[in-house]
Order: sequence, then C-alpha cells, then structure tokens
Amino acid sequence: MSTARAASIVLAKELRLELRTRQLLTATLVFALIVIVMFSYAFDPTPAESRHYGPGLLWIAFLFAGSLMLHPSFAREQAGETMDALRLSPISSFAILLGKMAANFIFLAAAEVILVPIFFVLYDVPLAGIVGRLILVLGLGTLGLVIAGTVFAAISTHARMRELMLPLLLLPVLAPLLVAAVQATSALLANPPSLDIAWVAFLAAFDVIFMTASWLVADFLLEE
Repeated sequence: MSTARAASIVLAKELRLELRTRQLLTATLVFALIVIVMFSYAFDPTPAESRHYGPGLLWIAFLFAGSLMLHPSFAREQAGETMDALRLSPISSFAILLGKMAANFIFLAAAEVILVPIFFVLYDVPLAGIVGRLILVLGLGTLGLVIAGTVFAAISTHARMRELMLPLLLLPVLAPLLVAAVQATSALLANPPSLDIAWVAFLAAFDVIFMTASWLVADFLLEE
C-alpha cells in the first residue's frame, strides 16, 4: 500500500472520530476564542496598536490552541491500544504520522477560519486586500506548528507527565517558527501591507526540514 493511500486511511479514521465526538475541535475553538477576546478587552488597543501587537496575540492563540489539540493525537490511541494495531498493519510508520499531521492541520485550520475574522473585527484591523497573502502565511505557519507538534506529541505520549512534557518540548522548537510567522503577519498588517518574502521562505524551509526529519525518524518515534 502506498504511503499516500495509507495516510488517507489514517486521516479518515481521525476525521470520523472527531466528527463523532466533536470534543477536540470544540474545546480548542472555545479556548482560543477566550484568549483572543480576553486580550481585546484587557488591552483595548487602538488600530495602530492592533497592527503592532495583534499578530503576536493571534499566534499565541494559535499556539495555545495547537498545544491543546495536538496532545490527544497519540494519547487517545493508548486507551484501546489502537497504536499497536496500526503498527501491525501493512503501512509505514511515516504514513501514520502523515495521516495524523493532515488531521491536525485540518482541525487547526478549521478553528482558524472562525478565529481570524473574529480577531480582525475585535481588533479593528482591515482584512481587505491581504486575504490571499494572509492565507499563505497562516498556512505555512500552521503547517510547521502541526508537523513539529505531531512529532513531539508522539514523543511525549510515552512520558510519565506527558501533558506537561509536550509544551516543554514543543515551545523551544517552535520559537523560530513563531518569530517568522509573527513578523510575516506584521508586515501584512502594516500600512501599506506587504509580503515579506524572507520570512515566508523561512516558514517554508522550516516546514520542509521538519517534514523530512519526521520521515527519517518515523519508525523510531512510533516504536519507542
């Protein structure tokens, strides 16, 4: 079975499970929405301040939402020992990782589709004229967050204090990605808006490097 076909089967399993319960997406969306609304009322920023501080607050909300969403990716497989069944099936370890990455990306992107318009309304920042470029930046940043997060979720699953281990392992690794994502988003919210190619290229390179690394260590991650 090809890697793409196997990954699509894992993805379909993850989507069916989430659509059946809706617990993960609902909890993540509510948590991230509370963060955005809380910052808006706590700081009551002017339009100029929103352009300056808004990108950082937005990506902090995405980081918190991702951390909450990524942990169950492998933790819930332990209850029914389904990970052992997946490993015994005739598919590669990377296909399992890839399927879970795709599912996590879809879940987080779905949350962002709701959160981003609310953010722009609350912080009084115009969205017209930058939608396409903003989708590019958000897509690359979210993909990097999901790739690294899924890998470290697999690592932390075997730890004794796995709920605490995931943020501790993930935050230092994601720091460069978050800096690049915030800078690229800030350039889009500037007046006039612009797409900073250097930061976009950094985001793309981060995604490629971590996807390649996950492919190389997939067997070790799921075996341990």
